[in-house]
Formats: sequence, structure tokens, C-alpha cells
Amino acid sequence: MKEVLEELLATYNAGDTTALATVVRTWRSAPRPAGASMIVTASGEAVGSISGGCVEGAVYELGGAVISDGTARYETYGISNDDAFAVGLTCGGILEVFVEQISQQTWPELPELAATVAADEPVAVATIVRGPQHVGRHLVVWPDHVAGDLGTERLNDTISADVLGMLEHGATGFLNYGPEGERLGDGLEVFVTSFAPKPRMFVFGAIDFAAACAKVGKFLGFHVTVCDAREIFATKKRFPDADEVIVDWPHRWLATQTVDPRTVICVLTHDPKFDVPVIVEALKTPAAYIGAMGSRKTHDDRTLRLKEVGVTDDELSRIKSPIGLDLGARTPEETAIAIAAEIVQNHWGGSGMNLHQTTGNIHPGAPR
Repeated sequence: MKEVLEELLATYNAGDTTALATVVRTWRSAPRPAGASMIVTASGEAVGSISGGCVEGAVYELGGAVISDGTARYETYGISNDDAFAVGLTCGGILEVFVEQISQQTWPELPELAATVAADEPVAVATIVRGPQHVGRHLVVWPDHVAGDLGTERLNDTISADVLGMLEHGATGFLNYGPEGERLGDGLEVFVTSFAPKPRMFVFGAIDFAAACAKVGKFLGFHVTVCDAREIFATKKRFPDADEVIVDWPHRWLATQTVDPRTVICVLTHDPKFDVPVIVEALKTPAAYIGAMGSRKTHDDRTLRLKEVGVTDDELSRIKSPIGLDLGARTPEETAIAIAAEIVQNHWGGSGMNLHQTTGNIHPGAPR
């Protein structure tokens, strides 16, 4: 929803009725992930994408119907066995899409939700998408309060508690309950969209490779910080794409930061007096990714220095060094792409091979 939220709020504030289509579940090689959204306005404009073009036309028509009669729809789109040119996903994937009517009457909590998302603060939305009743109702969950109503007090209490757990991990997906909110029951499906703050990327070392890495990190959606102890090099002018440029010793600054399991750390100093202390500090955190730049000789030397200060073999196995996938990269920009590719691979569990050399699902972990 985030990608269409600004346009959705504009039509909402104008008093118009809009249809919001959201991908709630995907199977096999679907082109867009769960949470991807598209809106259809009362004036006939479409904004956003749920399939990269495969089924937008069908969802557009469905959105018009939802605006007209106010009835939410839950539809499944996939490849047609009878006609490959029929409405469907030619990539062979399957999308489950929920289409609902949005207006000031149906969702009074939307402005507060949008303001929270714009401020990059945590919030989640729980929507009943299938069940015997209350389909289309929303509950907006912040860390310290909730707004909205799913139909009963028990549903609100049970689901808000479970949604908070998903929000802590930035997770988007389904929760299933009995009709009255029984956790061990079924028949009531609730889709949760989490808007967690941007994950953080820490880049240590104010060098040209760091500038390229900061640019790619921003493209991937990270809040990027570049840190170096050398004031003459660590300047905003040299790192225009970074959200923050910090002048401090990397290990000292890192020790003051909150690092969560979505944080990635790129140590690009390849100077022992900088990188050994900051890697030691990084290994104390639950960071998702710790990469260190340097040649194989630099890596071997750094490994010895880390062992001398008490780093164990298990801890050393967390470090991606030399940093990046083997793409044959030479320039700072190419190297940044190799680093970004390794970060994506580390997150999703891909093989790192050329896709034409692999078989099975393109997206790792996708249901068959």
C-alpha cells in the first residue's frame, strides 16, 4: 500500500470513493510480493501495480465494480490452462488479490495511518479479507495504541496483540482465527500489512566505494549512514546519497546504535586500526549482514588479528569477506552492485548462480 498511499490519501481527502486492490498471497513466480497495491479512482484513473501488467486490466474492472456497489472482492489470478492469452499470469505465478472500497466513511483512521507512514514510524494494518462477517474491516495498530474495529472486542484484543509481534519484525502476511477470534480456529482470514521504519545500512569508511554503496543502499530502501573518523573525508558533499554522514571512530559510534535483525553493516575501510574494532563491535549485534572489504591477503591478515582479540570461528563465519558476490566487479559502482547482490542473496537465500543454470522456483522460499 505504501507506494500508492499518497494518491489514495489525496482522493480520500477530496471526499471521493476509491477501490484499493492489494496482493495478499502469491504462489510460484508471481511478479509482485504480498502487500503490493493498486488503486482505481472514481474518475477512472489507475495508480500502482499488482502484477507488472499481467492482470491490471481485470483488477481495474473489478475496482470499478467495488466502487459502484461497495462489496469487497477476493479474487485469484493465474495462468489459464485453456488459453495462454486469457487473463492470467504468463509467468506461471498465482496472485490472490483483495479489492475493497476506501472512503472517509469506510476508513476514518486512514489519515493518522498515512501520517505515521510518512514519518517513517512503525504501524500495521489488519484487514479481515475472508470470513463469515466483518469482511473489509480494519484495525490500525501502533506500538502504543490501536484504532478501528474488526467487529468485536475479542477480535480487536486478540488480533492487535498478534499484529504487534508481526510489526516488530516488519512482517506482512496472514493470521488465521476462528469466527470469534479463537487462535486455534479457522474460517477468519486477516491480512496484515506492516509499515516498519526503513532497515538501516551502516557503511564504514569514507572512500569512493562507500559513495557507490550508499547510492545502491538507498535504491534498495535502506536508511544509509556513512561513518569515518577522518573529518576531511566524511562530508555530506562527498556522500550526497547518504541519509547521515558521521565523523567518529566506527566502533565507538556503532556501540551507541540500536542494531536489529534487518540492519546491514558494510566495513569498507580495509585498514586494521578501523576495521578490526568495528567488526568486533558488529559481531556483538544481531545484524542480518556483516561484510568486510579487502583482498584475500587482507582478509587472512584481518582474520588473524580478529582471532588474537578473541573472535571465535563461529563468529568469523558471520563475516562476508571478501565482501560481495563474484561478479568480476572492478569499479566502485560495479563493486557496490556486487555488495548489494550479496545482501539480497543473504536475505532471501538465493544460490547466487545465473538463473538459467538453476531449476525450480525463481523466488526462493515461494510455495510450489
